[in-house]
Amino acid sequence: MSFLSAELLAAIHKRAARHDRDNSFPEDDLNDLRTAGYLSAFVPKEFNGAGLSVERICAEQTALAKAAPATALAINMHQIIVGMARYLVAHGNDKGRQVLHDAAAGELFGFGISEPGNDLVLFGSISKAVPDGEGGFSFHGTKVFTSLAPAWTRLLTFGTDDSGDDGPHSVFAILHRDDGGFYVKPDWDTLGMRATQSNTTVLDGAHAPADQVLARITPGPNADPVVFGIFSHFSAFIAATYQGIGERAIEVAAEQVATRHSVKNDDVYAHDPDIRWRLADAAIAMNGSAAQLRDIVRDLDVKMPVMDGITARPPSCATSCATSTTMPTAAPCGCPSCRR
Repeated sequence: MSFLSAELLAAIHKRAARHDRDNSFPEDDLNDLRTAGYLSAFVPKEFNGAGLSVERICAEQTALAKAAPATALAINMHQIIVGMARYLVAHGNDKGRQVLHDAAAGELFGFGISEPGNDLVLFGSISKAVPDGEGGFSFHGTKVFTSLAPAWTRLLTFGTDDSGDDGPHSVFAILHRDDGGFYVKPDWDTLGMRATQSNTTVLDGAHAPADQVLARITPGPNADPVVFGIFSHFSAFIAATYQGIGERAIEVAAEQVATRHSVKNDDVYAHDPDIRWRLADAAIAMNGSAAQLRDIVRDLDVKMPVMDGITARPPSCATSCATSTTMPTAAPCGCPSCRR
């Protein structure tokens, strides 16, 4: 049984084109998802959430992506951070408990990790984390692709603390929107993803007291629960979202070729053997990636693995399949598939 109802997904789908056309944030989608309990769906039951598994959240994200890809990509960021918190608590880091309590209370988490030109991603930051002498840090730097920019109330971020004699360290922390120390640039205008409102966020002294600091760790690849908690759930949920995009592309193509008429053959495109082969090939690829995704994310539920490369596979498989699916499915639809 799906957590997100068919009626809710239909309402979100109906609004998707408008939000992309207007480059607007889907506040109505967010309100509906909050009312449905989706912001706390991944929170364990002992923290007053619905306690859905990683596999279930992946299924919900795939369904949501089929309805509205940008809304799914945006809410992904919240679910990733909840997943990280679950992983922290499971591995003895009580700093994750406050994140779970906040998510259950309705707080919305944004993802302030990516930086312009920084291909280290989680393994090193070009932003600065300046210690306050009491265990907290102030952050200075530019974060890009900050989805949910108009709406997040909590922001996961990180920066480099190079003030100590022990060398540079990556500091991960949760910022509160009401505490200020940042500003958002309204610079997001990406076709098909406009509703994510992934605007640039400039941290200008945003402060996290000691109780909001999740970890201070050596930069680089490591098995720290914060790093792996983010990496594993990001990989799984992005894969699930692109799975939905690929599946929806096939559905749209099948609908279009059933009515589009070929002058050469004097028949609908759906009866053209070459087109049928193209769509069938795409559907088989997406079906295979769905099975791989389900198999891999079950490890996150059952084994709670440490970092061993396991989560590098789902996004590369699903996103590659979704990318390779869009061309053979768009071609039979003709020019209307390129229309804004």
